[in-house]
Amino acid sequence: MAKQLSRRDVLRGSAAAVVGLAISKVEAAPVEAPVETPPVQLPSKDKLRFGIIGCGGKGSSGMAQAAEHGDIIAICDTDAKERSRGMLEHPRATCFDDYREMLAAMKGKIDAVVISTPDHHHAIASAIAMKQGLHCYTEKPLCRTIWEARQLARIARDKKVATQMGNQSTASTNMRKAAALIKAGTFGAVKEVHLWTDRAAGWWKQGVPRPDAKPTPRHLDFDVWLGPRPDRPYADGYHPFAWRGFWDFGTGSLGDMGCHIFNMPYMALDLRDPLTVQAETSGHNKETFPEWAIVHYEFGERNGRPGLKLTWHDGGKKPDPSLAPGFTYGGNGSIVVCEKATIYSPDESNTQFLIVGGGTMPDVKVDESPGHMAEFARAALGGQPAVSNFPNYSGPLTETVLLGNLAIWANGPKLEWDARRMSVKGTKEFDSLIKPNFRDTWNLI
Repeated sequence: MAKQLSRRDVLRGSAAAVVGLAISKVEAAPVEAPVETPPVQLPSKDKLRFGIIGCGGKGSSGMAQAAEHGDIIAICDTDAKERSRGMLEHPRATCFDDYREMLAAMKGKIDAVVISTPDHHHAIASAIAMKQGLHCYTEKPLCRTIWEARQLARIARDKKVATQMGNQSTASTNMRKAAALIKAGTFGAVKEVHLWTDRAAGWWKQGVPRPDAKPTPRHLDFDVWLGPRPDRPYADGYHPFAWRGFWDFGTGSLGDMGCHIFNMPYMALDLRDPLTVQAETSGHNKETFPEWAIVHYEFGERNGRPGLKLTWHDGGKKPDPSLAPGFTYGGNGSIVVCEKATIYSPDESNTQFLIVGGGTMPDVKVDESPGHMAEFARAALGGQPAVSNFPNYSGPLTETVLLGNLAIWANGPKLEWDARRMSVKGTKEFDSLIKPNFRDTWNLI
């Protein structure tokens, strides 16, 4: 049964946000072994019942977009301040600080989830939801490790649920057109691809040691925030944003921005299962990602597409200016060098593509998206799958992106990748980065 806001929640919450607001918290069933249920039967043809897992930061926009396509029935966040803000916007929703409790308690009452947690929770939250037959929208990167990406694709396929990763530019008509032109060979065979981002400098810190322990804020359940990762004391710099730079919690600059900036060339060239990866970095302490990295991927021939090389630059590193004369590289972008033309994109939004040296991009007919979240809602209501669904698109894309992090960890050696076995050939050094260990009571399968 529901109860009014507890003393524990009041202490964690923002007093200004919760005065006069009755926030309910459900006494949930045990969370250790969630029971799998068949897919939920939707109550209507055009409306979804959403559970929101992570409602601060990017979660706030995901929640707002979900509300355009249904009702927000449940809200979950480890931070009581964020829960309070979410409840002010959706006062009829039931709130939780642990998504395992939410998914157990709200079984049969929600149809879909929107997951916007730190990276280390993406896989477990998504897996539990899909095993209950819930449709699943998960922010990028899909998860923290390669094995998790493979598992999420498998579960989505087995459960036949609608899925989508939050790489919003997949809905861009201009990106779809550029990808279609390259895929059709309009500019000749692709010889090389260059991608870059200005992250992490100026956004969050990398190349720094573990911060000193500090008292945990009263509004944060830090043990639940840690979730599957090893226990450690709270410190400034983990919550609510800078976790991205820590190997235990995030995926660094490559994981954060790769699913955006890889997106067009991935769509055009089916860039899955690289043969090798190799990186040079500023050096790192294996606590946080390095200040900068340059990662070299080699892809073999695939379905008639010749093999090619791709180079990723982050932390402010950028490609050779001679690749796109006449352009000044911004903080993020991509260059695709083809036999007959070079295609340049000036940022991560994938809405603008230019031919180096001048000329007009040819037009081509593509399926246009109704909008990124609208694609997901349409799929959840029985329509065609979203382009960035887990099994066919975002799962393999995430694997490719995260493979670069193995090279960053190795910092120098060329790693040969065995995609079928999910292993680096000739060594077990990277096994715990490929498939993580989980703390007790936090399980993916």
